[in-house]
Amino acid sequence: MTIVAGIDEAGLGPVMGPLVVSAAVFDVPAERADASMWSLLAGSVCRSPSRRRGLIALGDSKKLYGGLRAANGLEHLERGVLTMLACCGHRPATLEELLAHVAPQTAGPARDCPWYAALDLPLPHSIDPTSLRLDANSLQTKCAAVGLRVLGLHSEPVLEDEFNRTIDITNNKSNLLFDIASRLLMRIWTLIPPGETARVFVDHQGGRVHYLPGLQRVFEGCRFKIREESETASVYAFGDAQRSMELSFQVQAEDRQLPVALASMVSKYVRELFMTLLNRFWARQLPGLAPTAGYYADGNRFYKEIQPLLEQMNIPSRRVYRSR
Repeated sequence: MTIVAGIDEAGLGPVMGPLVVSAAVFDVPAERADASMWSLLAGSVCRSPSRRRGLIALGDSKKLYGGLRAANGLEHLERGVLTMLACCGHRPATLEELLAHVAPQTAGPARDCPWYAALDLPLPHSIDPTSLRLDANSLQTKCAAVGLRVLGLHSEPVLEDEFNRTIDITNNKSNLLFDIASRLLMRIWTLIPPGETARVFVDHQGGRVHYLPGLQRVFEGCRFKIREESETASVYAFGDAQRSMELSFQVQAEDRQLPVALASMVSKYVRELFMTLLNRFWARQLPGLAPTAGYYADGNRFYKEIQPLLEQMNIPSRRVYRSR
């Protein structure tokens, strides 16, 4: 068996809401490690929404998310993420239970923010539980048939206050994103059996081409080989006496690798559930307040409207508004 994993983010650009970086980790038969997982799971998954019953869309989260004002905007993200979690044996009934599985370090800081404290948000949020169970059972059967195991879905949500504290130090969102992705890479590294090699794919981080110095700091003591550094892909092989990793940073990796697509879906799903809590909280404080997705123009509109409330509630602006 070979570990194959993907890492992607959601929420790097907005001024409100969390940045979320996630990893999707699979165990794949060694002889199928190079195969497309979309092909391996054909008949159970597809790249984009389908009317065919039982097909689960696993693709770029930006293409699967229906938007803030759609009645079931989270439907496809939720179906994909929760069915894959079920393959790990997890069936969360609330946001708090979801975080316990994918981001156990996040619930505490979230409860300290009144706008994120309602972690008892019921799940599934947008789809029928019975349909979800049927899809999950079908996907589990397919995974077993091809010898594929979902080892885990892992997230690193960065709430606004932590985001701002980190930016105060680094003054660079690109460095912040790399540091968070590195935490997930280290988590994957610990899963690699002795003598084995993991294959990990990460969506290209902005315009960066050279990742080696950062990787050498994270994986101290490993020997590295640069296989490619270009505007479309940066590929490295490295390891120590126990294990090794082949790491590829690829442009549009979510369209090339199913694990990256799933990681993008987990990140977007977790972020949008937090945005649901944020919008509900502030709408209760200010009836008639239009919800926001948190991006620059509308995020600034929302922030200006709640600013008097922040002053009344003695909440520092940096706890709700991101500086970069």
